[in-house]
Parts: sequence; C-alpha cells; structure tokens
Amino acid sequence: MSSTKHPKVRKVDAEYFANLRREGKSLFSLGQVYATPAVLAHLEKHAMYPSALLGPHCHGEYGQLDEEDRQANEEALIHGGRILSVAKIEGERIYIITDAADEHGVRCSTTLLFPREY
Repeated sequence: MSSTKHPKVRKVDAEYFANLRREGKSLFSLGQVYATPAVLAHLEKHAMYPSALLGPHCHGEYGQLDEEDRQANEEALIHGGRILSVAKIEGERIYIITDAADEHGVRCSTTLLFPREY
C-alpha cells in the first residue's frame, strides 16, 4: 500500500497576516486590475501611476478608512470578503476594491473607481 502525501494546509488567521506584514509581503493577490477612465485621467493629470495606490492596498495600508471598515478588511483577509481602501489624490477620493475570494480562495479582480462611480 503506497502512502499518499497530502498538501500542507496553511492556517490563515490574524497571526498569519501579522507575519506577512512583518516580512513586508503582500497580504492578498489583486487579481486582474481595472480602473475607470475617470480615475485613470485623474491619476495621469497628477502624474501618478495606479501602482502607487495598489501597492499600499495589498500590503494592508487601507488609507482613509474609519475603524469599522479597517476591522471589516481584517476579517475579510481571514474569511475571504471584499477589501476596500480609500486614497485621496488632489482632493478626490478613490476607492480601491478587491473582490471577495471565490470557493478556492482566489481573488479575481481589483478595481479603482471614484465613489460616485460605485
């Protein structure tokens, strides 16, 4: 009888994400990245690349969120819910939203948009 090796199951909890933060690693995958034309035009006008918003977002720097939304993001890391960050660029708030994980734990997309486009 041959033995079957099972993949190592990774415990995903607050401690797991705290370790990723200490190591400077991304907390989640962005998936495919989208941005509305209005956001792209605003960023271009102010000589900014979308990556300037995406980097902090995937490292758990959620920008201008209240404590309740920050806590919701922390829960979403563990349970797979959507993750929201808010950046303010030259007086305009921009949402950075990464979708909820699917049944395999994969997050398929992240979108940059103005609140009025939500």
